[in-house]
Amino acid sequence: MDDLTILNEVHKGVCMGKDSIAMVADKSTDSGFKDELTYQYNQYQLTEERVNQKFEEIGKIPDDTPMGQKIMGWTGIQFNTMNDKSNSQLSEMLIQGYDMGIIKGVKLLNQSPEASNEVKDILNGFIAFQENSIERLKKFL
Repeated sequence: MDDLTILNEVHKGVCMGKDSIAMVADKSTDSGFKDELTYQYNQYQLTEERVNQKFEEIGKIPDDTPMGQKIMGWTGIQFNTMNDKSNSQLSEMLIQGYDMGIIKGVKLLNQSPEASNEVKDILNGFIAFQENSIERLKKFL
């Protein structure tokens, strides 16, 4: 896969992650948990800035996240929190999302030996962020 494909996938992952955190934060009343979500949201923004800077350098605009994915994410969060809005439930949902992102990211790396080192670095940083986020959320399970 080329750099543009990887950057678009990271951009979609960042957008979905930010949307999910915003929706989950609205479900919680725990200030410590919300502080953690704010930290993670800010980390997503840092990744987004790196991705957008790279898009500017190559003179491209990132693809939009498909509406179907956005609706599925929103619906999943609404459904999974109807009866349980505990930190444990909210953390579990986010961890599952991070797991999917890690799997997708590692597959992209493995399928993209020709990608530039700079784009691989962005992707590796995004994977590491998601792994770290899982560790940080475990205390809320």
